[in-house]
Amino acid sequence: MFDFNLFTTAIFGWPLAKGALLTLVLSVSVMAVSLVVATFFGLAAGSGKKPMRWLIGSYVWLFRGAPALLILLFVWNGLPQLSPVFRATWFTPFVAAFLALMLIQVAYLTEILRSAFAAVGKGQREGAAALGLHRWHTFILITLPQALRIAVPSLVNEFISLLKATSLATVISLKELMTVTQFAIATSFRFLEWYGAALVYYMLMVSVLTFAQSRIEAVLSRGHR
Repeated sequence: MFDFNLFTTAIFGWPLAKGALLTLVLSVSVMAVSLVVATFFGLAAGSGKKPMRWLIGSYVWLFRGAPALLILLFVWNGLPQLSPVFRATWFTPFVAAFLALMLIQVAYLTEILRSAFAAVGKGQREGAAALGLHRWHTFILITLPQALRIAVPSLVNEFISLLKATSLATVISLKELMTVTQFAIATSFRFLEWYGAALVYYMLMVSVLTFAQSRIEAVLSRGHR
């Protein structure tokens, strides 16, 4: 029988809430840093310098092709073998998950932003140059706002995928939402209640992100029509 009392206790209890908070902090941290790095990579990927395009393309090819679990295990288990720096106490499961997921996200976001930048008409940049705007002023005031309007749906989808991909960090004992759920199941042997409670947390976070996407799209589309 499904224990509804245990289900509600799991939802409103601190262990799952703490795991969900760690999941959210990890996801936001990875997405924020990845967006900054991918913005520069996206610009470099669309530049006229062939070696730069080849280098960025190789990076994207590698980290889009390798399984996320493999990269996570390589970072956690492999980096300490490459350098003693990664054997220090600062190299925690959170840091390892952050590095692994960031490497993956940068690859995906680079492609999204590269295509979004390319979708902005070249004539607008030429018009800005004719008005005397500096290259970076043109990018910040003209190219970036229009590219973001194009890229927002894909960026939010990637954020949702990242939020769910953090569950892979359970293999390196990061105490995120799924790890806490697994620990609770191991002590109670109640699968449906704990998995159901974890699902509620994931659906709540995804719903908030979906609502945020609609609001961001509405703000960015003001004056566009």
